[in-house]
Amino acid sequence: MVISLRSGSRIFGVLLAAVSFTLPSLPAQQGSPAANHPVRTERSLAVGSAQLQVKLAEGHLDAGDSAIFEWVQRAAKAVSLYYGSFPLKQAQILVVPGEGRSGVSHGTTWGDMQGAPGFTRISVGEHTTSQELAADWMMTHELTHMAFPSLTRDHHWMEEGMATYIEPVARMQAGQLSREEFWKETIAGMPNGEPASGDEGLDRTHTWGRTYWGGALFYLVADISIRQQTGNRKGVEDAFRGIVAAGGTIDHDWPVEKVLEAGDRATGTPVLTRLYRKWSQSPETVDLDALWKDLGVQSIQGEIHFNESAKLAAVRRMMEQPSR
Repeated sequence: MVISLRSGSRIFGVLLAAVSFTLPSLPAQQGSPAANHPVRTERSLAVGSAQLQVKLAEGHLDAGDSAIFEWVQRAAKAVSLYYGSFPLKQAQILVVPGEGRSGVSHGTTWGDMQGAPGFTRISVGEHTTSQELAADWMMTHELTHMAFPSLTRDHHWMEEGMATYIEPVARMQAGQLSREEFWKETIAGMPNGEPASGDEGLDRTHTWGRTYWGGALFYLVADISIRQQTGNRKGVEDAFRGIVAAGGTIDHDWPVEKVLEAGDRATGTPVLTRLYRKWSQSPETVDLDALWKDLGVQSIQGEIHFNESAKLAAVRRMMEQPSR
């Protein structure tokens, strides 16, 4: 189970998710993640060969039901594009209106709940506009969780880091987020993942920054390393696709070794395993200024500038394009 209590920008919204570490498990208390939420309408959405059953709980939504269904479909399409297809054949999404407010928040995703391999419950404020739904990132983040196996608490950073990294990439590749906006958020967010004083590695440092952004930074470095080792023919998305192809979705519990092996087998490199051995047990830092320079991307007074002759500009361009 993964819990995300978020709203607003994804950079600062991830900070709010730290609260999830201290919250009691809602399904254990109420017996079901859908408890106390009577459904007033539902619709089955086809996403390739997958079927998403989207249910709207009782309550008013200014944007209207159609806007909610379109929002879910748009997020599912971004995830499908990144993975080549939606990671599960069936999934359920429960949207709970929030009285007297606007914005998307309180996203939670489970495996094997409500008779479906994947189940997401998420809250949408009753005054949320269609424009806010179009700009939302949280639904994409939650659906991405369905494409990764459930791990132990020590490896929670691998689950949250995966979703934090993939969500904006998938939206950019689907044309839902400009590459300028993607790099602006990435440059602003990644420093939150760097180790602080007293850090003992990702497996043993369970702070919000290391869990979400530290995990995302791990996958960013892995993505670049895989592309360098394969002549830009493969990237971390190939590792993620390989994990899903091996059966690694949210409805399965896996040991971390199985995740690393499946990912590395798909890329034909040892990148994930070698990076994990270093980052999991020690506070590895990344010279982000040098990395952005090598990638040919720079933020100057809030504006993104690209250098297409930079050392790793070709790698960056491949990261920006959908995989075939």
